[in-house]
Amino acid sequence: MINKVTGILRSVHGEEISLEVNQFEYQVLVPEFVRRHVQQKLGESVTLFTIQYIEGNPMQGRLVPRLVGFITEAEREFFDRFCEVDGVGVKKALRALVRPIRDIAVAIQNQDKETLSTLPGVGEATAERIIAKLRRKVAKFALMVDRAGPAAADEAEPTVVQDAFAALASVGHSESEARDLLDKVLSAGKKLKTVPDILEEIFRLNRS
Repeated sequence: MINKVTGILRSVHGEEISLEVNQFEYQVLVPEFVRRHVQQKLGESVTLFTIQYIEGNPMQGRLVPRLVGFITEAEREFFDRFCEVDGVGVKKALRALVRPIRDIAVAIQNQDKETLSTLPGVGEATAERIIAKLRRKVAKFALMVDRAGPAAADEAEPTVVQDAFAALASVGHSESEARDLLDKVLSAGKKLKTVPDILEEIFRLNRS
C-alpha cells in the first residue's frame, strides 16, 4: 500500500497529475480542490497523502492500480468515508469534491441537501444518502482550519473559485470545460472576489 508520495510535480492534466520520484514517474488522480492547490507548483516538490485502488473489470482481464492524492491525511480520511456512501465510489467522489472538505462536511452536518446537490454528479437522492450515512461522522472535518490562508490581494479566494467551478458544473459544463473556463479567467490577473464576478467575466470573455 502506498500511503504517501513526495516528488517533483511534472504535469497537471485535468484530474490527473504526474510526480517524478527518483527514477519513476507516478500518475496520481486528484479531486478539483487538490488540483487547484498544486497546479501552481510545477517543477517543485509536492507531497501527497494517497489511497490506492484497483480500476477495471476482473471479468475482462484488465485491472489497473490507481493512486488518489490529497494534501492532508484528514482530506484522505474524509474521501475514504465519502466513498462508503452507497452509490458513490472513488470515481464519483473524485468528480464531486470540488469544494474544500470543511465546506462539504459543514453541509453534511447541517443536513444541507441543497448545497450537496450542487456538487458534480451528486443529485438529491445521493445527497440524502450522504447525509444519512455521514451526518454523525464529520464533526472533526467541519472544524478543519483553512490551510490555504488569506489569498493574495489580486487573487480570488480558493473557496470562491471552487464555488464557481460547482456553479459551472451545475448548469451543464463538463469538469474539463469548467476547468478551462476558470483557468482562462484567473490567468488574466483580474481581481475577482465573488462567484458572480468570476461568472460575469467568463460570460464577457466568451461573448467577445
